[in-house]
Amino acid sequence: MNTSVNSEVAFPSTNSSQQLMAAGTDRDSPVGDHPRSGVSAEGFRSVSRVEWFTVIILCFVNLINYMDRFTIAGVLTNIQTDFQIGDDEGGLLQTAFILSYMICAPLFGYLGDRYSRRVIMAIGVFIWSLTTLLGSFMNTYGWFLLFRAMVGVGEASYSTIAPTIISDLFAHDLRSKMLALFYFAIPVGSGLGYIVGSETAQLAGSWRWALRVTPVLGAAAVVLIFLIREPTRGQSEGSHEMKATTYKEDIIYLLKNKSFMLSTAGFTCVAFVAGALSWWGPKFMHLGTQLQPGNENVSLSSISYKFGVVAMIAGIIGVPVGSYLAQTLRKRTTQWDPLICAWGLFISTPMAYFTLITSHHSTSWCFLFVFLAEVTLNLCWSIIADILLYVVVPTRRSTAEAFQILISHAFGDAGSPYLIGVFSEAIKKAMRGQPNGVSTPKIIDGIESLALTVQNATMTSAGVPHNQDPISIQFQALQYALFTTNFVEVLGAVLFICVAAYIIKDKERANQAVKAHLQETSSQSSDTTTEFDCDCKNKTIPRIRTSGQWDCYEHNTGSLKECQLYRYRYRN
Repeated sequence: MNTSVNSEVAFPSTNSSQQLMAAGTDRDSPVGDHPRSGVSAEGFRSVSRVEWFTVIILCFVNLINYMDRFTIAGVLTNIQTDFQIGDDEGGLLQTAFILSYMICAPLFGYLGDRYSRRVIMAIGVFIWSLTTLLGSFMNTYGWFLLFRAMVGVGEASYSTIAPTIISDLFAHDLRSKMLALFYFAIPVGSGLGYIVGSETAQLAGSWRWALRVTPVLGAAAVVLIFLIREPTRGQSEGSHEMKATTYKEDIIYLLKNKSFMLSTAGFTCVAFVAGALSWWGPKFMHLGTQLQPGNENVSLSSISYKFGVVAMIAGIIGVPVGSYLAQTLRKRTTQWDPLICAWGLFISTPMAYFTLITSHHSTSWCFLFVFLAEVTLNLCWSIIADILLYVVVPTRRSTAEAFQILISHAFGDAGSPYLIGVFSEAIKKAMRGQPNGVSTPKIIDGIESLALTVQNATMTSAGVPHNQDPISIQFQALQYALFTTNFVEVLGAVLFICVAAYIIKDKERANQAVKAHLQETSSQSSDTTTEFDCDCKNKTIPRIRTSGQWDCYEHNTGSLKECQLYRYRYRN
């Protein structure tokens, strides 16, 4: 058999969506244009029930993952009051979680490329569910901070591995669609975290009960994870059981991959902005609303609830729009993937700025700008994940996910909540003793205030408890601190533009690595046999365009309704 035919045979037609094809159209890919049972392999109808079950479970776990992360943000003021801590220590709660999360990510990435991903995910979900529950009973800030950090250990195991399972199930545009579903969990789960946290705390009369919701869901998730069927690594490209390389070789490979490194840097900027705005957003808007005449007694739970609803709607719109734009425009060139991310950040920047300067004037206008800022920011999530998966070979994807998590969190949302809190506290010190009136700040005023903070913070009086500062000072200090996110968004946009210069070459390099593996394995046998899940009721059979013929027969005994696998054998 000739090489081209063998390459086609070795790729199973699994409706996948991971883009390990040459830059250009699907005809460049060994897995392109392989409809199954008369249905395009890019359509949702071609996805088996087993695959749908796996994706739904992964999406559910990712949803409660982000619910847990942002439940605290919805009740942050209550926690600060209970433990008598300021904005700096309030931000440290999220930073401690992210630090442990990013430190453990490389370990789980290494394990995920070599051992059972299903078992690793189940253990991780159990750990973060247990530590979240135990943390809700801690009565001192130190112990609460410790358990919050331990939550990150468990969540690191899931976040590094789950996207690679989707990658091994799907390829091409179908992968992009499934990743869009998976990354719905970021904005939707975050929004639910605000809502569930604030409403549960209000109903139960204590913020501690807000942390006892996700552990129950996490226990159910552990059971469900064991029910999914784990695909082999590289299954969607047909590169079954590619040999894993050493960890050192993996890291060197990733460091030389310019598209991966630059997109990781751009993602770090996205994480910085998302982490800062999502953590401090409800409190900032609460302070701004309190400064409006007649709204002095507005509750934090009310603002957190509305903020959560806006975040969810923005995610429901932004994530699929970003995925749709990428699938449509990349038909012209793959460069559109990073360019969509860049334009999203460019547009989000002024929207975020208008959010910061309108909250104490009009809550309605402020929520509108929050919505627009989050929609454009959410364009990036599934695209960034897709870029990683198609510029990195299958056996290094968990390591790549872990490396990206480490970098993006170390310099992104691990530090941004704490950094904003430190800036806010320092600006408060610089502002004490000044008139309390709040005027609409100009961006240059924000820059000057941040510069003066460094000079004046150590020259002012001793700290004042966070809840004794006038609301006007609390608001303006947090406002000036949040202006830093505007500059970071612009930097992220520039980095994604740089990705566009390398992405075609890096994508082709990953594609050629898989093709080389296929040629090696196909040369060992002229008769390639591959097993597929099938829909017995509808007799789902892939029809693959080759110069030869595919035979289909039942692999197991029993009636047709009881069969689980068909076997397809190529005959030239």
